Amino acid sequence: MAIPVEEAIAALSKFSLEDEQPDVQGLAVLLSSERYATNSPIEYSDVAAYRLSLGEDTKAINQLNTLIQEGKEMASLLYTYRSCVKALPQLPDSMKHSQADLYLETYQVLDLEMSRLREIQRWQASAASKLAADMQRFSRPERLVNGPMITHFWSMLKLLDVLLQLDHLKNAKASIPNDFSWYKRTFTQVSTQWQDTDTMREELDDLQIFLSTRWAILLNLHAEMFRTNTVLFVSLDCAIQTVQSGARLYKTYIPTWIVRMSTTVVDHAHPLEQSEVLIVFCVESLELDFALLFPERHTLLRVLPVLVVLATSSEKESESLYKRVKINRLLNIFKNDPVIPAFPDLHLSPAAILKELSSYFQNFSSQTRLLTLPAPHEIPPRELQDMIILKSSDGVDNDWSRDVKGNMYDIVVEGFQLLSRWTGRIWEQCAWKFSRPCKEPPISDSQQNPTTFFDYEKVRWNYTADERRALLELIGYIKSIGLMMQRCDTLVSEALWETIHMEVQDSVQDKLDTMLHTTFRKKKDLSRILSDMRTLSADWMANTTKADNEQHSLHQETDEMRQNTFYPRPVAPTAAQIHCLQFLICELVSGGNLRKPGGLFGNSGSGIPVEDLKQLETFFYKLSFFLHILDYTATIGTLTDLGFLWFREFYLDLPVLFSFPIECSLPWMLVDHVFESRDAGLLESILIPFDLYNDSAQHALTCLKHRFLYDEIEAEVDLCFDLLAQKLNEIIFTYYKSCAASTLLDSSFTYACDDGDKYFVKPLRFDAIFKLRRVMVLGRTIDLRSLITQRMNKLFRENIDFLLLRFENGDLCGVVELQQLLDILELTHQSISKFLELDSYSLMLSEMQENLSLVSYSSRISSQIWNEMQTDFLPNFILCNTTQRFVRSIKGTHNSSQRSIASTGKPYFYCGSHELTMAYQGLAGLYRDFFGVPHMFAVVKLLGSRSLPAIIRALLDHISSKITGMVPKITALQEALPKSIGLLSFDGGIAGCQKIIHEILTWEAKAEVKTEVLHDLKEIGSSLYWMSILDIVLRQIDTTQFMQSAPWLGLVPGNDGQVKNAGSDNTPFTTLLNAAANAVASSPACPNPPTFLVMSKQAEAASLLYKSNLNSGSVLEYALAFTSAALDRHYSKWSATPKTGFIDITTSKDFYRIFSGLQYSYLEESINNPSKNQEMLGDSVAWAGCTIMYLLGQQQHFELFDFSYQFLNVAEVESATVSHYQSSDRTKSPNFLQGYEGILEAMRKARRLNNHVFSMLRARCPLEDKIACAIKPSGAPLHRMKFVNTVSAFETLPQRGT
Repeated sequence: MAIPVEEAIAALSKFSLEDEQPDVQGLAVLLSSERYATNSPIEYSDVAAYRLSLGEDTKAINQLNTLIQEGKEMASLLYTYRSCVKALPQLPDSMKHSQADLYLETYQVLDLEMSRLREIQRWQASAASKLAADMQRFSRPERLVNGPMITHFWSMLKLLDVLLQLDHLKNAKASIPNDFSWYKRTFTQVSTQWQDTDTMREELDDLQIFLSTRWAILLNLHAEMFRTNTVLFVSLDCAIQTVQSGARLYKTYIPTWIVRMSTTVVDHAHPLEQSEVLIVFCVESLELDFALLFPERHTLLRVLPVLVVLATSSEKESESLYKRVKINRLLNIFKNDPVIPAFPDLHLSPAAILKELSSYFQNFSSQTRLLTLPAPHEIPPRELQDMIILKSSDGVDNDWSRDVKGNMYDIVVEGFQLLSRWTGRIWEQCAWKFSRPCKEPPISDSQQNPTTFFDYEKVRWNYTADERRALLELIGYIKSIGLMMQRCDTLVSEALWETIHMEVQDSVQDKLDTMLHTTFRKKKDLSRILSDMRTLSADWMANTTKADNEQHSLHQETDEMRQNTFYPRPVAPTAAQIHCLQFLICELVSGGNLRKPGGLFGNSGSGIPVEDLKQLETFFYKLSFFLHILDYTATIGTLTDLGFLWFREFYLDLPVLFSFPIECSLPWMLVDHVFESRDAGLLESILIPFDLYNDSAQHALTCLKHRFLYDEIEAEVDLCFDLLAQKLNEIIFTYYKSCAASTLLDSSFTYACDDGDKYFVKPLRFDAIFKLRRVMVLGRTIDLRSLITQRMNKLFRENIDFLLLRFENGDLCGVVELQQLLDILELTHQSISKFLELDSYSLMLSEMQENLSLVSYSSRISSQIWNEMQTDFLPNFILCNTTQRFVRSIKGTHNSSQRSIASTGKPYFYCGSHELTMAYQGLAGLYRDFFGVPHMFAVVKLLGSRSLPAIIRALLDHISSKITGMVPKITALQEALPKSIGLLSFDGGIAGCQKIIHEILTWEAKAEVKTEVLHDLKEIGSSLYWMSILDIVLRQIDTTQFMQSAPWLGLVPGNDGQVKNAGSDNTPFTTLLNAAANAVASSPACPNPPTFLVMSKQAEAASLLYKSNLNSGSVLEYALAFTSAALDRHYSKWSATPKTGFIDITTSKDFYRIFSGLQYSYLEESINNPSKNQEMLGDSVAWAGCTIMYLLGQQQHFELFDFSYQFLNVAEVESATVSHYQSSDRTKSPNFLQGYEGILEAMRKARRLNNHVFSMLRARCPLEDKIACAIKPSGAPLHRMKFVNTVSAFETLPQRGT
C-alpha cells in the first residue's frame, strides 16, 4: 500500500538531520571565491539612466577596478616568488666543459621569471600614468563633467595601495635581485653568440634600475603626476577662462574639494595639490571610523603617508598642507598605528616611509606602542533573542515587525563592526610581532639547540603564553560569531533588505520631502539636487497597496503622519544608486570649508541647518554600510578570513631554507599551547587553529593562485592532524587515567599527606570532542571520534604491553604493582567507554597476554610468574615463618636469570600525573622487598581461574621432581652414616653429646651433597608454604563470595555450625524472579511472554551453579596429598619397615635420621658462622623436612631420636642436676652452659617451628584418612573426597565414592 503524499511530506517535515555534534569549528570554505558584490555587477552601466552626467566618472572607475585586479595578481606573483638560484645545480670540476650548456639552460629558466618582472615594470608605468591622469582629469578647472564620486575616491586609493604594495614587495624580496644578478650573468655569457642585442641590453638595464631603485614605483608615480600637470600648465590660461565661463552653469554639481583642487592649481601652478583632497578624505574617514571593514581601514593607513609625501614636494607646500590638515591629526593617526599590515608577514611603517621619501616632514615624530589583543568580548545575548522573535513574527502587527527587523539590522552591523575590529587587531598584532622579533631565544631552548635561529623562528618566542591564549580565544570568537551569522543568513536576509528599503524610502520620501518644504524651499539649486535624489531612489510602488480614498486622505495628514505612507519591501537599491546618492549628498553639503577639522558634515558654509545636516550625515554613512550588508556572505567571509597567520613567504627568502619546522607555524603553536596549558576552557577550541589552515588554503588557491602553496599547507595539515590526534589521545588517556588513579588511591594516604590536594585531578571537559564526527579540514571530512577510538584502542594495548614488559623485567615481588597499574587501567577503560566504543578490556588483556585460544591455560603473566619462581623465587628467597613472608637472601647460591633493562615508558603509562605516579610507586615500594599475602592476592586476581591451576600443577610437578632428584643424594648421605646409631648418653653431658654427634655425622666428604639436599628441601618447603598462602587467599575470597551469595541462595547457619537451606528447594532469588516473570508474562500488554519464562529458567540454573561452587576444596590439602603420592614411590628407600615389627633404634637410616643430622649441622654452622646458612635457607627447610617426615609417618621417630631434641634433653637434665648441686653448695659456680647458649637457643627455635608445622599438618592432613581435593584444569575445585594417592591427579582422576 502506497503512502499518501501528504503523510510523506508531514513525516519529512518532522525529520531532523541535526546531530549532537557541537560547533567547535568556524565557517567552511565558501563556494564563491569572488567577493566583489560590493561593486556594480554591470560596471555602473545603469548610471547613465539617472542623467547625472557621470559617464566619464563611471568609465574611469571601471578602468581603475581593472587595474586594481591586475595589480593584485602581480602583487601575488611577487609575494610568492621563490628563488630559482637555490635550485641551480653546481657542476663538479670534471664537468666544466658543460658550463656553456648550463648557462644556456639557466638563462632559459630565468628568462621566464624575468619576463614577468618586465611585465610588472610595464604595468606599473601604465597604472601610474592612468592614476595621475585620472586624478588630474577630475581636478581640471575646464572640465565639463561631474565627479568624482566617493567610489572613485576609493578606486584611486586602492590602486595607489596596490602600487605601494608592489613597491614594498620589490624592495623586500631578496630573491628577486639575486635571481636577476644570475640572469644578467648568464645573459652576458650566452649573448656573445647573438646579434643585435642592444635593445635587449637596454631593457635589461632598465629592469636593473627598476629593481635596484628603492620605491621606484612611487617615484615614477610622482614624476608622472608632474608630467601630467605640465601638460595642464601649458593650457592654463585657456582653462581659467573655461572655468570662469562655465562656473555659473556647473557650480552646483562640481564638488567643492575638486573645485578647490583646480583653484589651487591655478593659484599655485603645482602638480601635487590634488593630493590634498585625498588626504582630507583619508584623515576624516579614519577619524570618523568611516571604513566598516578592516581592509578598508588598512588601505587608508597605507596610502596616507604616500599621499603626504606626494603633497609635500617642497617645504612651502609642506607648510601649506599642515595649515590645512593639522599635523596633530596626522601624528595621532601614525602614533596609534606605527606598524601597518601589508602582506601576511610583511608590514609597513608610516614613519619609515615619511622619513625616507619626504625630507620636508621634519615635524613628524615616530612613537611606538605595544599592540596587545583586546579583552574578550561577547555578542550580547539579545541577538539570539531577537532572532527567535523574528522567527515568530509572521502575522503579527506590522509596526512591531518593523522594530524587530530594525533591531536585526543594527545587530548585523554591530556584528560586522565587532568582527572587523577583532580581525584587524589580529592583523596588527601579527605585523607588530613580525616587526619586533625577539633578539635571542629563551635560555632553555637555546641550550637544547645551540644552532643559529632565523628571524622567523624567533617570532614564535615573541608570543607569550598569555598572548597565545588571548589570540586563540579571539580567533574562536571570530569563527564562532561568523558561523552563527552565516547560519542566520536565510533568516535575516529578508529583514535586512526590508530595513534597507525602509531606511532609503524613509529618507527620500519623508525627510527629503520635509526639507523641500522647509529648508530648501527658496534654494532652487539645492532643491533640484533633492528632487534628483528622490527621483533616483524613491520607490513609489510601495504606496499602491492603499486604497484611493486612503491615498487622498494622506494628503490632508500632518508631516508626522506622512512618514508612514509606504510599506517596506525586500527590494534593495543597486550599487549605482547608492554611489549616486552619496555623490548627490556630497554635492548638497559641499558649500562649506572641507579643510576644517569638523569634516564634511561639520561645515556650516552651505547654509543647511544642523538638524538637516545631521540627518544627511546619518543617511550618508548608512549608505556606505548598505553595500556590505547586502553582500552578507562575502562580508562574513572577508571578516573571518585569518589565513594570513600561516604565510611566511618573505621570511623564506632570508635564509637558505625551503621550509621552517612545524613548531614555527603559528596555527600549530596555538594547538600546542592548548596541549601545554591543559586549560579546560581551551580544550574545546582545539580545532579552531585548523580553520586557519582552511583559510590559508583557500587564499592560496583563489587569491594567490599557486598550487605549490596549497601542497605545502596540505602536507603541514596532514602532519599536524596526526600530531593532534596523537596528543589529544594522550591528554584524554592521561586525564582519565589520573582520575582512575586518584579514585583508587587509599583515602587514608591522602588525608595523612600535608599536600594531599595534589592527588586530586583538575576536571577537564572532553564531551564536545567525543561528539566530533565531521571535522572539515581542507575540504575533507574526518571522523575525529572514530580516529580517537582507534588510537585509544592502540594506546590501551601499548600500555598493557608496557606493563607486562615491565613486570617481565622485574622479580615476582612486582606483581602487586602490576595488579595496581592494571586496576587503574581497567577503571580508565570503564571511564572512557562511557563516551567511546572501545574494545573489551578483557579482550585486549587476553590479546596482549597471548591467551586468546579457548584451550590455552597459559599467559604471559602466568609464564612469567612460573619462570620467576623457578629461576629466582624458589632458589633465592627465604621464608620467615613468623611474618609469613618470603624475603630475598643476601647470600643466595643461585643467580636469577639475566634481566634486560626495561625501557622507561611514557609518563601516562603509569598513573597519569607525576604526583600520582610517585605516590603509587611509593606504595608499591612497600611491597617490593618481600613476597606475602598481598602478593598472593595480586597473583590470584591476575591469573584468575583459568591460569591459576596451571601454576599449581607446575609447582606440584616441581615438588615431585625435587623429591625424585633428592633420592640419590639422600642415599649417599645414608651410606655415610655409621651402621649403629644409639641414643645420646646423659653421662658425658652436652659436651659429650656434641662429641658423639660429630662422630656420627661424618659428612665432610659429602659437604656438597649435603648443601644440595638442603637447597632442595628449601625449594620444596618454599613451594609448600607458597601453597599454604594461596590456600589462605582462596579461602578468604571464597568466604567473601559466600557472604554475598548466601542470602540470595537461602543459606543459613545451622545449630551444628553447618550451612543448610532456610526453606524450600527454590532459592529466594529464583522465587522472586519467577514471581516477577509470571506476573509480566500474564499481563496482556506483554509483547513476548516466553522471554521472561526463559529468564526464570536461567535463574534456576544460576542458583545451582552458585550452590555447586560453595563446597570448594583446599589447595594446601591437595598439595599435601600430591606430595604424599610422590613420596610413596620412594617409601621403601626413605622409610624401611622394621623386620621385627618394633622400632629400630640403632640401625635405622630412614629420612628422619638424615633430616635430623642436616638440621643439627646447619644449626651448628649458623652459630659458628652467623648469617650464613640461616640467610640462605630460612624456615623453608623445616617446612619441607617436617612435611616429608609427617607424610612418611616418621614424626614420632623424629621427635624421639632427633639429635637436637636429645641435645636439648641432655642440657635440661644437666641444668637440673647442676641446679640441685648449686643449692647445696653455693660456693661452686657452674659454667657448663658457657659457649652453648647460642646453639641451645637455635635448637629451641627449631623445635618450636617443627611443632608448629606438625600441628598444621595434623589439622589439614590427618594420617588416618588421607583426604585431598582435586583441581580441574579450569580451576574449579571438586568436593572433598577419598581417593588413592597417585603421582599425578590429572592422569588418574579420583572418582566420587571411591
